[in-house]
Amino acid sequence: MSELSPRVATNEFTPGVSAGGPLENAIAEFAAAAVRADGIDPIITELVRLRCAQYHDCRLCGSFRVQAALDAGFEESMQKAIGDYENSDFSPAAKAALGLCDAIIMRPGEFEPGLKQELRMHFSDAQISELCVDVMKWSQQKALVALRIEPPASETHLTQLIFDESGHPVFGEPLGT
Repeated sequence: MSELSPRVATNEFTPGVSAGGPLENAIAEFAAAAVRADGIDPIITELVRLRCAQYHDCRLCGSFRVQAALDAGFEESMQKAIGDYENSDFSPAAKAALGLCDAIIMRPGEFEPGLKQELRMHFSDAQISELCVDVMKWSQQKALVALRIEPPASETHLTQLIFDESGHPVFGEPLGT
């Protein structure tokens, strides 16, 4: 991999958020803290991230694959199954995490019967909290998506996404998929 310097996503086009201002810095630090959390399996984290990207129609998020998930065995067939995860061969834990993602984004006051129990079968309270923060982190760019100013890293290929030790993104090499 070539040497790349971290590039923190900015909110320069988000109404009310000035580039380099305190609100932008707070958003960036929240995002960095969220990705530094490592209590969830990287594949489940990637599934949740990509489910958020599907809901929000985020071209940027959809154009990346997190290297930690790839290292753990994430495959593109998994991405294709996210839209119908209930009928997929994902683990019960992954299905529960994706159900939580759906509930937070689409039905915040209407958890499906049994979701809370299903989550507790597979995750600790700290892990459930981490999943909730993951959904919030991967939903922060909705204003950019609504304005259609979140271009993908590439129009022609997926790109490697790595996070440095402080949690800031490093956009890596194209992936051969």
